[in-house]
Amino acid sequence: MAWRLCGNQVKLWRTDAGVSREALGQEAGYGYETVKSMEQGRRRPSQRLLEVADEMCGANGKLLAARNYLQPERFARRVRELIAVEAEAIAVHSYQILLIPGLLQTEEYARTLMSRHCPPVDEATVEERLAGRLARQELLKKPTVMFTFVIHEAALCTGVGGPGVMRRQLGRLLTAGEQRNVTLQVLPSDRGVTPGLNGPFVLLETAEFDHCAYEEGQNTGTLYEDPEKISCLMKSHAMIRTEALNVEDSARFIAKVAEEL
Repeated sequence: MAWRLCGNQVKLWRTDAGVSREALGQEAGYGYETVKSMEQGRRRPSQRLLEVADEMCGANGKLLAARNYLQPERFARRVRELIAVEAEAIAVHSYQILLIPGLLQTEEYARTLMSRHCPPVDEATVEERLAGRLARQELLKKPTVMFTFVIHEAALCTGVGGPGVMRRQLGRLLTAGEQRNVTLQVLPSDRGVTPGLNGPFVLLETAEFDHCAYEEGQNTGTLYEDPEKISCLMKSHAMIRTEALNVEDSARFIAKVAEEL
């Protein structure tokens, strides 16, 4: 919506000033279709376009001021509710089956995932979302907040970025597991049919001792506050932790996987 609003303002100022789309594009170094896409909000209006349009249309800084509202969002829409609750939580219990939890990802692991997003996103969005994910990891430094992570063996073996990236990522897991407020367990594949095969989720406890849960799919994310749904996931989480390796065996398991890469 910000792209569309800004693009429409460029079009209105340009039309009122009697500046053609071709003339604006030529001065800014863009083709006709590129300027059209920016004016229609299908592409993010660039700073260069805003600067040229502001000067050519006599907007006196009004168009250029829009640039601060065009920065990519740090977090995808589907995870924003989770991020808000997570920031104030006193306990976070995460289970992941195919990917390393975002709070434990290295920069290069996260960058690889984001740069291969489908559909593709521009480089500015990748950088902004990467910065957001890394900033979230500061939460782990809160010694009074409890974090438990159960990671399925499949996530340890998914070759995100290649052997070097995965080796360093597994090293990051071992380091994080040494923190006194972090518990990290591995659910081996040989456990067979377990509740862990039903997909990833996160359980959170707030400072008011309320509980909520988050589940994420391909294109959706849902934060639950319904007691029945939360109870089901809490039972699943309890079973998953029971079937997972203990902390010491999990660390040895991760180290062994890293050695074999």
